[in-house]
Amino acid sequence: MPAEAKVVKVEAHTSPAASPPLTERQEARRRRILHASAQLASRGGFDAVQMREVAESSQVALGTLYRYFPSKVHLLVATMQDQLEHMHGTLRKKPPAGETAAERVAETLMRAFRALQREPHLADAMVRALTFADRSVSPEVDQVSRQTTMIILDAMGLENPTPEQLSAVRVIEHTWHSALITWLSGRASIAQVKIDIETVCRLIDLTDPAAENQD
Repeated sequence: MPAEAKVVKVEAHTSPAASPPLTERQEARRRRILHASAQLASRGGFDAVQMREVAESSQVALGTLYRYFPSKVHLLVATMQDQLEHMHGTLRKKPPAGETAAERVAETLMRAFRALQREPHLADAMVRALTFADRSVSPEVDQVSRQTTMIILDAMGLENPTPEQLSAVRVIEHTWHSALITWLSGRASIAQVKIDIETVCRLIDLTDPAAENQD
């Protein structure tokens, strides 16, 4: 690949049709809702998250809850984005120690996976919501994807990925998501998940412009 390979900026927490920023009071209310959603999901999974109970637990009116999140699927996908954002902050405090970008990404994703493993009911609820999401949930799904992308790029130590590197990141995201599903359904062990994650992360080396320029 030529040295002047095109790079692509990846912006966090933005969307093509971004809503006006929330006020401090609205943001506090939203955080209470997301916390209530996570708490209920942690206890009983997807079915345990009922909008009326979320409203009562977060001390907001049911109508207000629906203005923030039109459905349970919207709410749980937003909850996953919030959980990933929290993980991202934790990962930044203790960055991965691998020598190569592929090793650091694999370590990062396995740490995130183990965090979800500690809350299997919550993980199952969030993944089911992502699976059920239709086009109306696209903004929330995009935020989940964007947050995952930022986690991977941070582990790579990369701010300006090339289109080829972003393509590799997308494949890694798809594999990580699929690994979550197969593990939650009991069709894959943690050991198998680790092997799959480490295997797909080798794409990072294949799309590294510096490595290609050495050929």
